[in-house]
Amino acid sequence: MISKDEVAGIIILGGAIAGGDVAVDRGEISIYSSAERITKAFELIRQYPRHPFIFSGFSSHLVPTGMSEANAFKQLIAEQGLSDQYAHYESQSRNTYENVLYMKPMILELVAINQSNISGAQKPWLLITSASHMYRSLKIFQKQGLAVIPVPVDYQTGRKLNWGSFSLIAGAQQWNNVIHEVVGLLAYWITGKI
Repeated sequence: MISKDEVAGIIILGGAIAGGDVAVDRGEISIYSSAERITKAFELIRQYPRHPFIFSGFSSHLVPTGMSEANAFKQLIAEQGLSDQYAHYESQSRNTYENVLYMKPMILELVAINQSNISGAQKPWLLITSASHMYRSLKIFQKQGLAVIPVPVDYQTGRKLNWGSFSLIAGAQQWNNVIHEVVGLLAYWITGKI
């Protein structure tokens, strides 16, 4: 539990919402298996009702069409009856680096509007993303000089190994997650993004 006075706001990274043409055609927003990013966001928005929140994400598709993830989240906020008075949306990014790059001006503007703590230091933002994706996300925010407190969600593993059960499909999915993050870290490190 973090005091409301110690937090500048909430950042929610996209990657859990299916926007696109289906959302436009059906008028219904679908949430992927990373739904905890969205449900935790709703929880924290209710817990910190007077704090700004930023949802960041357009689409991870090379040729995106239809509704952006940010606009889909905006619709979900309305459907949940949550106030959008402190809402901010970044709807251009296609990856984590762009999330941070495009949000940075918003964050700095909001920080300038009395978001420093008593000592004058920048208050950190709560950062919601999948646990497997948190390390890379934190490194990008740090490289950009933005203070965040991790709020990892969407855990895919427990604290202990269950040697009694084995699933080839689940194992392959876990290796896919690991390889995705390792390749992402390597690519971002080589290009100087982290």
